[in-house]
Amino acid sequence: MTEEQTTHDAEHDPRNDNLKFWLNGRIVGDDEAVVSIYDSGFMLGDGVWEGLRLYDGRWAFVDEHLDRLFEAAKAIDLDVGMTRAEILAALEDTRMANGMETDAHARLMVTRGRKSRPFQHPSLSRSGPTVAIIMEHSVPALGRPIRLATVPHIRGLPMSQDPKLNSHSKLNCILACIAADKAGADEALMLDVHGFVNTTNACNFFIVRGGEVWTSTGDYCMNGITRAKVISLCRENGIPVFEKNFSLVETYGADEAFLTGTFGAQTPVSEIDGRKIGTGEIGPMTEHIRSLYKSLIQRNTL
Repeated sequence: MTEEQTTHDAEHDPRNDNLKFWLNGRIVGDDEAVVSIYDSGFMLGDGVWEGLRLYDGRWAFVDEHLDRLFEAAKAIDLDVGMTRAEILAALEDTRMANGMETDAHARLMVTRGRKSRPFQHPSLSRSGPTVAIIMEHSVPALGRPIRLATVPHIRGLPMSQDPKLNSHSKLNCILACIAADKAGADEALMLDVHGFVNTTNACNFFIVRGGEVWTSTGDYCMNGITRAKVISLCRENGIPVFEKNFSLVETYGADEAFLTGTFGAQTPVSEIDGRKIGTGEIGPMTEHIRSLYKSLIQRNTL
């Protein structure tokens, strides 16, 4: 049986054994990095988050990440309680406390805070928000390209739970991931409400056919910053790229497939529903886009 892995596998780093965290204005160790059992994030998944990547002392595309954070907070009527400058300072304080210069990943989380009673109404969150930053030394470490399995769980409509919202309520994606795991795959390929190929449970999804790069229309997928950068890079470098509806039939016949996300950047896909994609290894277009993306990161961290 092929060894299990995830899209977020990282090399072991002993420096992660003694990390410092940012919690509500303080740098704390593991024993103090705790929130109340009444916290709305723990109790109800009521909160928003961002994942950020550190390269050469700078957070990649940090303005776009903060834009997305504040837009999501506004959408759920959550007062972050901090300015952009204060969040940037918190990221820097946490980075310095952990001696991080590059190859680090941060998870910035904001919940509605501590509730007075264990029920869902937002007015019961009377002490908050709760703001936390987890930061780890991390170098992606995939032993092989990712295997996907199509699952029955779909990316929902905006009036139910908008997939563009980076919320703490991830159960739909977790159930999709469980279904993929039961099918012997690493991650779930999720369709949209019309049955077209959309995203995976954790990343955005692209295929390559005949020298063209295809991804979903964007109507039902995550508002991926790396996804947007890949689309822009293709357009800037003469690579035909299309945001369009496409089916599983077209996906199975793709020359290449890859995932995009803040952690792994561009992750190759070898297999979908037992069908080998291309050669089963990273393809030349994916390699080319990886190279363009690395150059973009370098230009943004000078």
